[in-house]
Order: sequence, then structure tokens, then C-alpha cells
Amino acid sequence: MTIKKTAHAQWSGDLKKGKGFISTESGALEKQPYGFNTRFEDKVGTNPEELIGAAHSGCFSMALSLALGEKDFVADSIETKAVVSLDEVDGGFEVSHVALTVTAKIPDISDAVFQELCESTKKGCPISKLLNAEISLDAKLI
Repeated sequence: MTIKKTAHAQWSGDLKKGKGFISTESGALEKQPYGFNTRFEDKVGTNPEELIGAAHSGCFSMALSLALGEKDFVADSIETKAVVSLDEVDGGFEVSHVALTVTAKIPDISDAVFQELCESTKKGCPISKLLNAEISLDAKLI
């Protein structure tokens, strides 16, 4: 089974003065503004790193819920924060690190089991895997 989800970005202008919009198939994001100022100057709008962090934290929480259920645990709550680091390297930028912080309330689980499940979830979460995924590209000029 393959599930495909779609997002769309539109951009106009140069890097610093240009601006764009990001939309998602579900409508959760509809023409959400992004640009140099939202990425590097903390202005209102979104940016790719923030969206990666949202995806990673949401995916991790869901995947941990699955791992817990496979061991007959049910979480009262799981809160995951993802801090995505964008670093300047060799005259360009790269996402160098994602720091996940998880706080969970799970009845009757030991810390050892919780840590083991979190570690396996970190490796098995689809978005964790994405960060090392093959990327295909189809580029066309119009």
C-alpha cells in the first residue's frame, strides 16, 4: 500500500525580497506565507524547518503510540517537541540536527521500557527515515 500526500509551494522574486506561499492538499495550510524573513528573521509566517519539526514531532508521537500499543500500553498523553537546526556550512545551509524531546504520561510502564520504545521509535518513525531518504526529482522549465 502506498499513501501519497501533497503540498504545494509558490515563490516569486529573489531570495531576500521574494515571498511565497505554502499550501497542503488537506487545506490545513492554505497559502501560508513564507520567505527569507520568516526563515531567518523570525517574522510571522512559516518556514521549511518549522514544517519539518511539526511533521517529525507529530509522526514520532503517533509511532510511539503504536509501539506502546504493541506492548499493551496506552498513553494518557505524549508531547513531542522537535527543534530543527539549520546551520551555515561551507557557504550554504543544511539541516544538521533534529532534537526530539518527549514527555509522556503512560500508566504502569517502567522508565527502561519507555526509553527502549522511544529509541526504537526514533529509528523507525517514517519522518526519521525521511531525513535519510532517496529524493527523486522531475524538473521542467515552462
